[in-house]
Amino acid sequence: MDEEKFDFENLKVYRKSLEYVDFVYEITKDFPKTEMFSLTDQFKRASISICLNVAEGSRGSKTEFSRFLKIARRSVRECVSITGILYRLKFIDDKFK
Repeated sequence: MDEEKFDFENLKVYRKSLEYVDFVYEITKDFPKTEMFSLTDQFKRASISICLNVAEGSRGSKTEFSRFLKIARRSVRECVSITGILYRLKFIDDKFK
């Protein structure tokens, strides 16, 4: 029997956002423990917020979905800002910037 999926699980933006969460968890696993509850936690929460907002908004009207995508985009911007900070602090190198 085929496993049923929610509509949002077929969206490319949703699948890419899950890949991004995997990426964030992978690169933050070796960050200094002193950053566990600040940048690391914020980075993880912002990346998770992207896919959660895509999923949550997907079943609403086009207007509602658009609003949730805008929220997801704000989380993307937050991740970009955090990436810049991490680069400046030398937690990541040019490969990730």
